[in-house]
Amino acid sequence: MLRVAIIGQGRSGRDIHGAYFRSEANTRYKVVAVVDELENRRARAAEEYGCPVYASYEELFAHRDEIDLVVNSTFSYQHAAIAADLMRHGFDVVTEKPLAKHAEDVEMLIRTAAETGRMIAPFQQSRYAPYFLKIREVLASGVLGRVLQYSIQFSGFSRRWDWQCSLRYNGGGVMNTGPHPMDQALELFGYDAEPRLLYSKLDRANIAGDAEDYAKILFSGENKPLFDIEISSCNAYAPYLYVIQATNGSLRANYSTVEWQWFDPNEAPLPALQLRPLGKPDTDLPAYCGETLNWHKESCDLKGSAFTTAVDAYYGMIHRHLTEGAPLEITAEQVLRQIRLNEQIHADNPLPVLY
Repeated sequence: MLRVAIIGQGRSGRDIHGAYFRSEANTRYKVVAVVDELENRRARAAEEYGCPVYASYEELFAHRDEIDLVVNSTFSYQHAAIAADLMRHGFDVVTEKPLAKHAEDVEMLIRTAAETGRMIAPFQQSRYAPYFLKIREVLASGVLGRVLQYSIQFSGFSRRWDWQCSLRYNGGGVMNTGPHPMDQALELFGYDAEPRLLYSKLDRANIAGDAEDYAKILFSGENKPLFDIEISSCNAYAPYLYVIQATNGSLRANYSTVEWQWFDPNEAPLPALQLRPLGKPDTDLPAYCGETLNWHKESCDLKGSAFTTAVDAYYGMIHRHLTEGAPLEITAEQVLRQIRLNEQIHADNPLPVLY
């Protein structure tokens, strides 16, 4: 089993990574060290994992030969600097999202990984979320035809007053929630063109800090669909997570169900253009275009989530990389595009730092 150290025992370090490592689904990793600056969290970690606990990540340096992987789930603003320091001290690193605030920091991490021969792996596990895997399967089948628009909404109604409300801590919807839809959107966008930001808007609504809790993002590219992404804490009517519009039909999805319907153009070819006014049969009264298509409808109820089965799939990928030399499926180079878009979004919508 690979020996793991976890830095941070908050909502991510304990409740996502730690929960997975302690679960029956995990057969590949053993937690051998935990770091947290809070004494009560260290005491709890000692009980839950039965391993040594430390107050600072630098204490891990003396145990390099006893650790195969470090999970960096510190405050968002610390991610890049701590990940780089860990690699320089010989550790392979999984780093929580956001990987960094600035593109230059991601580029630094890529260079550091190359110089040290260590791994930097962004924790973008939503790429393995059951709904996203099913969406990709339906798209690959081709039944929907050419996609014109992806609408992705990670929205609900909530109020926040924790550290992730702070710009100084790299908080806000774009940096906290945004890595999920942005990573998925850029994966669907593909790697054969560069995304072009068309519009963005950030706002504060139900948040105690100075970061945004509303974000609207539109981007596209040459010969690409439109991507319409919304991250909002102001939508009391839970929207569909995904709505996809395509030439032969549509798809909609939430976390637990995917539905899609399409027609076969071979069964119903598009009628020829008529430039003379249309008339109703027999009466020749004015008429609109109208037809009855044979809709094929399917749906799929899903098991698992982005925080259970997707985490298992992610760590399966990391295990294959570290033990078999398999390529990383989620890389810092891929996430660099996300961070570049984030930078442009924040530059176009400057919010003053108040705290």
